[in-house]
Order: sequence, then C-alpha cells, then structure tokens
Amino acid sequence: MKITILSTFDTFGGASIAASRLNKALNGNGLLSKMLVQDKKGNAPNVETIAPNWFLKKVALARFALDRYQFALYEKSKAVRFIFSQAKIGVDISQHTLIKETDIIHLHWINFGFLSLSSIQKLIESQKPIVWTLHDMWVFTGGCHYSRDCHNYENSCGNCFQFLKNPSSTDLSHQVWQAKQKIFQDANITIVACSDWLADIARTSTLLQGKKILSIPNPIDTDLFKPTPKAVAQSHFELDSNKRYILFAAAKISDVRKGFIYFKEALDILKDKYSVDNNIELIIFGQAQASDFDNLPFKVNVLGKLSDLSTIALAYSAASVFVVSSLEDNLPNTIMESMACATPVVGFATGGIPEMINHQENGYLATFKSADELAQGIYWTLFQADYPAICENARQKVVEHYAEEVVAKQYKALYESLQ
Repeated sequence: MKITILSTFDTFGGASIAASRLNKALNGNGLLSKMLVQDKKGNAPNVETIAPNWFLKKVALARFALDRYQFALYEKSKAVRFIFSQAKIGVDISQHTLIKETDIIHLHWINFGFLSLSSIQKLIESQKPIVWTLHDMWVFTGGCHYSRDCHNYENSCGNCFQFLKNPSSTDLSHQVWQAKQKIFQDANITIVACSDWLADIARTSTLLQGKKILSIPNPIDTDLFKPTPKAVAQSHFELDSNKRYILFAAAKISDVRKGFIYFKEALDILKDKYSVDNNIELIIFGQAQASDFDNLPFKVNVLGKLSDLSTIALAYSAASVFVVSSLEDNLPNTIMESMACATPVVGFATGGIPEMINHQENGYLATFKSADELAQGIYWTLFQADYPAICENARQKVVEHYAEEVVAKQYKALYESLQ
C-alpha cells in the first residue's frame, strides 16, 4: 500500500516534524510512505518537494508572501498575521506522480501557499481516500488555527472579533467557512486528531458533520529520544551536576498562546515562596534571544537553537524537569520528547496535555493559568516526588502510547479500512 503524506514543510514547526516522524514510522513498519512538501529543509530520502530548483523555490516563496499579504488586508493586527489562513493561494498537485500513484492521500498542515481550498478540491476529485491529520483547529474553522475562547466554528463562523479588523456575519471567516463546507460535504475524508481533546472539539463543528473522526497520537523514535544519565548529559553542556535544572523550550515568547508570562511568574513565586534560588538554574533552548530572559530570577543557561536531534535529547536528559506553560495546545512534541528521555513535565491542564501527563505519576498538571500551581508543580517534582519513579513512569508512558510501532499499527489499520 502506497501512502503520500502532504505537508507544507518537513522539519519546520511541530506539525511538520510530527508528519515527518509519521512518514518514518510508516516506512519502518511495513508500509510504503512518501512525503510531498512545499519547502524541504531536511535530507530524508523519501521526502520530495514541489520546488526542487531555485526558480520553483522563488515561486513557492512568492505564493507564501501573497498568501500572507492577502490576509494582511483583513487582519486585526500584525500579532495575528500567522495564526489565520484563508487558503486562497496554493498549487494544484493533483497530477503529481506521487498523487497519481498513491493509494491513500494523507494531508497534514498544508497552509502558507502550499494547498489552497481549490487545490484540496482537486485532490478530492481524484476519488482517492483522503486522511487528514489535524495539528490544530484550522480544518474545521473559518480560518483560525486556534479559536481561543470563540465557538463560532460550531455553526458557520463570522463575527470574527479576535482576528479580523472588520468582523461581521459575512466576514472573511464566514466566507472561508462556506467555501470549506462546499468542498467537504461530499468528500471522502477521514479526520484524525492527534489528541482526544482535539477530536472532541472537531466533532462539535458543523463543517465535519458526518465525517469519521478518530484520535491517533503522533509517533516518536524512542531509540533516539531516550534517557542519558543526567551527569553525562549535563557534562556535555558544561553544567554543574550539583544543580537542579528547569528546562523551557522557547520559540517566540511573545506568542500569547505559549503562556510565557505564567512561566516567569511561577519562577518568581518559586524563588520567593520556596527559597530555592541556590539550588536551581534554567536551561533554555529554541530561537528566542538570551536577552528575553534577563529578568528571570534564576541563572539562565541559553543553549540556543538545537538542530541535531541527539543533542536535543541530551538537553532533555540534562534537565530535572521540563515546564510547558502553553495555554492552548494539541499534543506537543516537546512533552513527548522530554518524557521519552525520562524527564518529567509540568504543564497546565489544557488541550491535549492532560492526555500525556498523568498528575503526580509522570509529571504535574497545574490548574489552567495558575502561576502559583505551576510553581507548586515544579517544586513538587524537584523536591517532594519520588523522582526516580516519576522519571521511569514518564518514559514508560511514551513507550506504551507513542512509540513508532504503536502509532504505525493504528494508521495501518485505518488505511486498510479505507481500501
């Protein structure tokens, strides 16, 4: 059976990384999978790009720019520019060799000038079974990737006060919703959410009424992301093995959805309330600048952007606890990676996070938006828990639920049911 996975990117962003990991997992477990992307940055041999040369890369970049420019005419502010997609700009790939030869078309995150709604219509017209894995809410909304507190997607969108400067009952979100309804209603599409949380939300959308919706998690290579003795991992980064380290993965701390303000407040509480400042340091990796963390109450070790996966795994192993302060998230790769390396995680009980963290068994779930409980969870993990036990439990949770062979088996059963 041949599978073609479609994704805008192959290694940029959590959704594309998850898609690439699934591609690897399928090929390693008895299926023939290839991936077709707009922008290929990795070197995996079974990933092809629609832009293999300089000219086509420029064309793809122009599509991306035009896609964002079009939305800029409607956006409420620059802060929402990259969290709403109208999908008017894209490329027709229905005649691509991989699409013509495949048995299953498997869509992932396809925005930013890769596939437009008309491109998706062309794929539907191929009459091939389509599986669409959701990495956010976009498929069933009028354009937003996360709806925040808005539930307009449950009906027909419109009045998009969070993202559009001129919300109305017939605004851009309603127009996108109507366009999706037109192409989705008779389409042979099976929806897969990466978490039960997202699957449950998808079922409330009128856009997906009558569609089969199930939950299958993202996979991870548990031979790559595995525990390394902490002293060894800390030595690699020249860290003091007598300290306890709080790890935070920082991409864009200005993104409200990532909840950095709650992380910072939790650290202040940790220092003032628990008096642990001499025992704790921070590890930060990601794209954020060192200056972003000047006002934190503990010493900060900034590792920068890590691209080598084995080095990333060492960073997780070097940490005593990984903190995720996200306010809205699906099934974060970072949590899975940390737990695979036997480093427990503290995070808010929101989105798909409670499906990963079993409270006080392999980590700690804090009440949503409570910096005080986030601080309490960090303290409990570092100083009160049976630390070896929660580390072992974290690793075991990943091996049992997210290992490549476990996830590939579920997708194989789904693909076979569609033939």
